[in-house]
Amino acid sequence: MNRMMNGIPSPCSVAIASCAAAVGKEAEDLQVIDALHRRGIDAVHVAWDDPAVDWSTFRLTVIRSTWDYPRRRDAFLAWAEALPRVLNPSPILRWNTDKRYLEHFIKAGLPVIPTRFVEPGDPFELPGVPFVVKPAVSCGARDTARYASDDEAQAREHVRRLQAEGRTVMVQPYLAEIEANGEVAVIFIGGVYSHAICRGALLNAGQPAECVPLDVRPHEASPAEKRLAETVMAHVPGQASELLYGRVDLVPGPDGGLVILEVELTEPALFLGFSKGGVDRLADGIGTALARS
Repeated sequence: MNRMMNGIPSPCSVAIASCAAAVGKEAEDLQVIDALHRRGIDAVHVAWDDPAVDWSTFRLTVIRSTWDYPRRRDAFLAWAEALPRVLNPSPILRWNTDKRYLEHFIKAGLPVIPTRFVEPGDPFELPGVPFVVKPAVSCGARDTARYASDDEAQAREHVRRLQAEGRTVMVQPYLAEIEANGEVAVIFIGGVYSHAICRGALLNAGQPAECVPLDVRPHEASPAEKRLAETVMAHVPGQASELLYGRVDLVPGPDGGLVILEVELTEPALFLGFSKGGVDRLADGIGTALARS
């Protein structure tokens, strides 16, 4: 029988890493833990920065709802890199937690939404079209806002504030096509297509993205969506088969073609509840990873 350490059985096979605000609450994580228990795998929900946890007791740590890392990215990465084993792998976490990774796909010739990175101290040139401002290190659309071309004062203040905090700023055109067609998220588990969802526009003019309710519905990825998402995953550094999960967010461009908005490999919502068997696929992927260790 496992002995108990700070309420956690030790040794324990799997830690599902979360943040203090979501531990014991995030439904998707808890469903996966239940599925692991049904497979005879010990698993617990733990905040990544909990000082009472001895991470060396886990055979595998799975990064999931660690949504408070953007303001402490260096500490988060140092923690992840010190773990005995983590998925997704720590080099991917370092690469993917700064959205300048989009430049990698641009250089590969993939259709990425046009993006300009404005470093702290760089001048901000106001685009002549509706646009989006967000930090390069962020999650959950925090500190993200949409502006019209005449919202100069608000946009400049937003950029100034982010730069003053030492943060790199991203400026992208706002693609109005998303309002009619939505944004598609294509989800992979173990490097293989699992399922997809479609959600409505997150950005309303003058309203922070985090205040907009999610409008999510199941979606069967079209051949074009699946093909582009698979190409994206094939261009991720390393091998896609080494990733436990991945999410490719696609939006319609002005010419009707698809463009890549983000490639989420760190802590994305996987919308498992919108997929038949999604929870079991992720639990099976974790079990396979344990078997390899």
